[in-house]
Amino acid sequence: MAENGESAPAANGEATNPQQTQVQMRILAQFIRDLSFENILSQKGITGEVKPQIQVQVALDAKKRGAPNNYEVSTKYTVTSKNQGGDDTLFMLELDYAGLFHIEGVPEEQLHPFLMIECPRMLFPFARRIVSDMTRDGGFPPVNLDTVDFVTLYRQQLALRAQQQQPEQQPS
Repeated sequence: MAENGESAPAANGEATNPQQTQVQMRILAQFIRDLSFENILSQKGITGEVKPQIQVQVALDAKKRGAPNNYEVSTKYTVTSKNQGGDDTLFMLELDYAGLFHIEGVPEEQLHPFLMIECPRMLFPFARRIVSDMTRDGGFPPVNLDTVDFVTLYRQQLALRAQQQQPEQQPS
C-alpha cells in the first residue's frame, strides 16, 4: 500500500482495491432449541451381553431473521444406540442446536452454501460436547461424535432435492 493511503499497484500494473468486501461473520447467540434423551436400556431392563452400535443422523436448516444480515442456522442430531446383533434400542438422543449469525460480505449466490456449511461448522464443537455430556450423564460411555463433513452433507442434500424435483417418469 502506498504511503498516502492510495492503493498500491499490483504486479500486473493494476491498482488493487483495499476496500474489497470482506466476509464478516459473528455468532450472536447459540442455544439448545430441543433436547431429548431416552435411556431405553434401563426402562426395558435388557439383559444379556450389551454391545452398543451407534448411528448418527444430521439434518440442517437455515432461515433469514428479521434484522438485516441476520440468519438462524439449526443443526439437528439424532443419535441412536442399538444392541449389536439385535433390534434392541439402548438409548436415543435428539438434539436441535441453533445459532444466530450476523453475516456480511457473502455474495447472494454463495450465501446458501455458506449458511449450510460454515455456520454448522462453527456450532459443531458445542453440539459435540452436549452429546458427549448427555450420553455420559444418561449412564452410558460418552459418545464423541466424529467430525461432520458439512460440504459432503450439503452436496447430498442438493442431490436429494434435485432428485425429488424431477417429475416421475411413467414406465412405457
